[in-house]
Amino acid sequence: MAGFVGYIVHANGIRFPYAGPWDSIPADISPQAQWDALPEAGKWQIILTIGFFEFWRENAYVLSSEGQSHYMRGGKPGYFPTFDQLPHPVPFNLFDPFGFTKSASAEKKAKSLIAEVNNGRLAMIGLMGFLAESKVPGSVPALSGIVKSYDGNVMAPFDANFHIIG
Repeated sequence: MAGFVGYIVHANGIRFPYAGPWDSIPADISPQAQWDALPEAGKWQIILTIGFFEFWRENAYVLSSEGQSHYMRGGKPGYFPTFDQLPHPVPFNLFDPFGFTKSASAEKKAKSLIAEVNNGRLAMIGLMGFLAESKVPGSVPALSGIVKSYDGNVMAPFDANFHIIG
């Protein structure tokens, strides 16, 4: 869902109102071209941060310290552990940092989980629609003339001839 919103933000040239490293990347190009223009160090920061989150989510020690197990071993699907096991204090946890769901009933939590999964699926479909329209203009009639075209290869990271990040 963050990717869908991020695509819309970058496609519309929305930026932070102060100077930063993003000023070197043109705002009037497609989000895919903006990724291509991102310095390699910036790409690595993003990839390593997401990689850390994946590592933390899948780590058996971290999960067991919170009384959980991996979702493929009977654990709770969608559970993201707290950062309590880190040696450096982290002010917020990623799931419900302000405690909005602490008093919610189990039924409300189950209903919210289903809504979250469905919203995530819809966001993936929407993002793929943006990517399809940017590569093949007219492929998604509702987005014709709205999405900026992209002449690069969005599947380059999965190409056998692709090296590092590209």
